[in-house]
Amino acid sequence: MTDSDSKASGAPAPAPAPVGLPREWVAAALRRERTKAGISLSELAKRAGIAKSTLSQLEAATGNPGIETLWALAVALGVPFSVLVESPAPPVTVIRAGEGPTMHAEQASYAGTLLSPGPSGVRRDIYHGAVEPGSVRESEPHIPGSVEHLIVSTGRLLAGPIDAPEELAPGDYMSYRGDVPHLYEALTPNTTFVLIMQHV
Repeated sequence: MTDSDSKASGAPAPAPAPVGLPREWVAAALRRERTKAGISLSELAKRAGIAKSTLSQLEAATGNPGIETLWALAVALGVPFSVLVESPAPPVTVIRAGEGPTMHAEQASYAGTLLSPGPSGVRRDIYHGAVEPGSVRESEPHIPGSVEHLIVSTGRLLAGPIDAPEELAPGDYMSYRGDVPHLYEALTPNTTFVLIMQHV
């Protein structure tokens, strides 16, 4: 549910943005990338399949997007997801467990933490993922040429292309195309993994 949806229905306002992910980062990135692309607010909202009012709130730093909304916007803009959530990088970066810019899925018990966005000329992003049993995180295709590299840390995970997922245990690695529909499903509690997303 978006901020505008909750206002219209009289439901309580959504929770604040997750700690470590200031709305200002997302707002500034959206304005910057939309300007680079030379498209209007209306056109970007249409391409991403979201309401113009929702996009307007995000660019004003008053919206609270989930992973699905930001992925849709990233694909519509033709940029890696990390471009919309990354912060300026210091010379040395240490991200403690439980810290870092974390996004939560709207329809699944899934959280992804951006650990390292790809620097200029190196198109790869590193995430720490956490997912719990009981729901499936289904991801729409990312930008063409994307490849995901996944290493399970704890628990057991079903992941990969929706039509051919694989069950993984701690220490298992797999890679697969990220530009096709794919999924992540925890088979045991406290399932965590490292995800490296490669863009060409």
